[in-house]
Formats: sequence, structure tokens, C-alpha cells
Amino acid sequence: MSEQIRLIASRIKELREISEISVEALAAELNISEEAYRSYESGETDIPVSFLYQIANKFNVELSAIITGDAPKLHTYQLVRDGKGVNVERREHYKYHSLAYNFVGKKAEPFIVTVEPEAADSPVHFNSHKGQEFNYIIEGTLKIIINGHELIMNEGDSVYFDSSASHGMKAMNGKKARFLAIIF
Repeated sequence: MSEQIRLIASRIKELREISEISVEALAAELNISEEAYRSYESGETDIPVSFLYQIANKFNVELSAIITGDAPKLHTYQLVRDGKGVNVERREHYKYHSLAYNFVGKKAEPFIVTVEPEAADSPVHFNSHKGQEFNYIIEGTLKIIINGHELIMNEGDSVYFDSSASHGMKAMNGKKARFLAIIF
């Protein structure tokens, strides 16, 4: 795994240890297996953004602090120029670009997400997390499956959903898809 994943894993472990919570208790609270939790905390496996969001909420820290190691500093506004911000490249087929990484006390986490194309028969990877999510397609065509309901979304389409529902996505037509994702 990448050095970024190892650093994120180390921050997660430190938060858990400072709070004196056992792996078993935290895994149960987050509704994941101890094995999955240990693999995230060890940095041996990819860590879903949904899991990082749960950890940030649990320990009342900014998601960007877990991702970057730096606490946000801005209170009034944060301007992010085109192509700037913080890249969160943790998953092979998904790239997240944080758009509000340095704003204190965010009520939502906005990302530009790029989904790389895969073989037509490759599986869709699902996740779920507390809260709600809004996705707006900027480029390409995206298949999104929410609780078994398959939606094909094109540029300009949007969806707002309960993110505790199982959801996953896949770029279509052999081309990458880019979308604005806002997690509440």
C-alpha cells in the first residue's frame, strides 16, 4: 500500500489509542469486522472514504486532519483553484480530490471523484456510511447502484441519497467518469 495509506492508518490508530478504545469495541461500534478494522488500521489494505468519515465523526476531528495530518485553519471561507486542493489517491479505481480540506467545522465534505474505467464484467465495490450524499456528474457516464437500484447517470445528472444505503459505482463506456460528491 502507499505511504499515504500507511500515514492515514497510523493517525486512525493514534486516535483510537488516545481515546483508550479497543479494536474490538470500535469495530463493533462502526459495524465492521475486527479483521476489516485491523486491516485498515495496519495500513495493509485500502481504506474507504466512508470509513474515514465515520472515524472523523467518532473522534470529532476533521476528515482532512486524518487524511493530511494537518488541522484545518480557515473559518470564513476557503478558495480552491481549479486543479488545486488535496488529492486523496487511496483506491485503484477511484481518486478523490478534497475541495474544503482547510476549512474548520465543515458540515459537509465536498470532493471531486474520478472513477477510472474497468472491464465490463468487473464487480462494483459497495460501501455505506452514516449521513447523506449528493453526486453531480461532471464528465462521462456513471452507473450507480443504491440498495440494488441501478441508475445510469450522464453529465448534468444528479442524485441525492441516504448514504447508509449500500451504494457503489462504475464508470461506463470504457471512459472515466468525474463527479462532485458532497457527503453530509
